[in-house]
Amino acid sequence: MAVPDAASYLSRSLATRVGEFITLRRDIHQHPELAYEEHRTSELVATRLAAWGYAVDRGLGGTGVVGTLRRGSSQRAIGLRADMDALPIQESVQRPWASVHAGRMHACGHDGHTAALLAAARAIVEDAAFDGTVHLIFQPAEEGQAGAARMMAEGLFERFPCERIFALHNQPGLPAGHFAFRAGPTMASSDYATIHLQGKGGHGAMPHQTADAVVAAAAIVMALQTIVARNVDPLHTAVVTVGALHAGEANNVVADQARMELSVRALDPSVRTLLKRRIMEVATQQAASLGVAASVDWRDGYPVLVNDAAATTFATQVATELFGPERVITQIAPITASEDFAYMLQEVPGCYFYVGNGAGGEPGACAVHNPQYDFNDAILAPAAAFWVRLVERYLPGRVSGV
Repeated sequence: MAVPDAASYLSRSLATRVGEFITLRRDIHQHPELAYEEHRTSELVATRLAAWGYAVDRGLGGTGVVGTLRRGSSQRAIGLRADMDALPIQESVQRPWASVHAGRMHACGHDGHTAALLAAARAIVEDAAFDGTVHLIFQPAEEGQAGAARMMAEGLFERFPCERIFALHNQPGLPAGHFAFRAGPTMASSDYATIHLQGKGGHGAMPHQTADAVVAAAAIVMALQTIVARNVDPLHTAVVTVGALHAGEANNVVADQARMELSVRALDPSVRTLLKRRIMEVATQQAASLGVAASVDWRDGYPVLVNDAAATTFATQVATELFGPERVITQIAPITASEDFAYMLQEVPGCYFYVGNGAGGEPGACAVHNPQYDFNDAILAPAAAFWVRLVERYLPGRVSGV
């Protein structure tokens, strides 16, 4: 099949209908739903997919939706994933499409991810020539509630097998419509720990008769920083953040208890294991040296997100073909944020990549998880066009829906 240039392709496939999906994106933004509560959004997604001719399965992972389209005779299959959930944040900018629900907003752009994949879904039906199976996965509960893992536990890849799987995320700070890829570890694991300290309280004037939980907590906070500085290979990445410390109520009372909340991140599974071991050792032994007992409640979060090298190379080539090398970053630096698409990549090779939401003075430059954030509607068409071209290139054939 001849390769049209990016401008003609966008015009042919999406320019005449992108307004519909901007309206849709803003409607989803107005009605944000938190993890596993995406009933309105999943209904909106499922209804449209069914109307366009997809076989639709609902309810996987609670509120997840999978749309499947088969053409031709090839047994090959590709998966494209978008997340649907919002965040418990109060939106601070009164746009016409601002959230109508207090304390909830699409502060990470999942409204745009959903709208872009829906725009692609329609273009795939009407314009794409491919031979094989396309699974469109609309996932709930990415924001800390592991919706990807739940969909997988309920049989996602057994029911909808994929050779490769792909997902995108908008990226403030990257010029609008630019694409960025990375092979290998791309986003960090994210684990959580609560350290409980039990000492012996008493009068602040007689500290020698106590075992001060505050002193132990302070010592542990400082000692924890030596794990990154002295235990982790300096060429590797690790983060140990004590985000909360609760202890004591009065200035003349030695506290008998303290509680610390930690966020722990790594870009290498072996470093992740090391951090867990050393945090437990440091907390218990540092506390013991001060006569205080420590226990650590460890909670595993998302794993390291590792992009498959071949899938990443393929996706990079598709973006370069479609938009030109000047709009493609081939090996962007990793980041220490986390993403539950990592679970899917542990089972199916694939690639998680970024689409620039805006940089500098551009719309969309505001960071995600910020009450002023908004998805940049200007990137809907290029994101959708990439999805369509990815399907055509991964499932080559002359079978068309037109």
